[in-house]
Amino acid sequence: MNKETMIAIPKDPDDPEDFDVSVAGLERGLMGRRIRLLRNRLGMSQEEFARAYGIPLANIRQYEIGRHMPPPAVRAYLKVIAAQPEMVARAIADAE
Repeated sequence: MNKETMIAIPKDPDDPEDFDVSVAGLERGLMGRRIRLLRNRLGMSQEEFARAYGIPLANIRQYEIGRHMPPPAVRAYLKVIAAQPEMVARAIADAE
């Protein structure tokens, strides 16, 4: 059984608009929350964050709503940004 088929949160049978949430969906949602919290901690809009750190804006949006999980390299990069945001922004700016 994979994470897409494993149910983390079952739908409410009394709510016709509710739906099951898979383990993978929950993980994507939690990752999106971490990215949004990081961006908010830095006081940046999605567009500013994308521009400062060289991540496509469309990707940031998809990650934050939990539609897609960032690939492992991007997750590692986000950890570096969280630890040293100014250093990363300078390195990106110097590389341009």
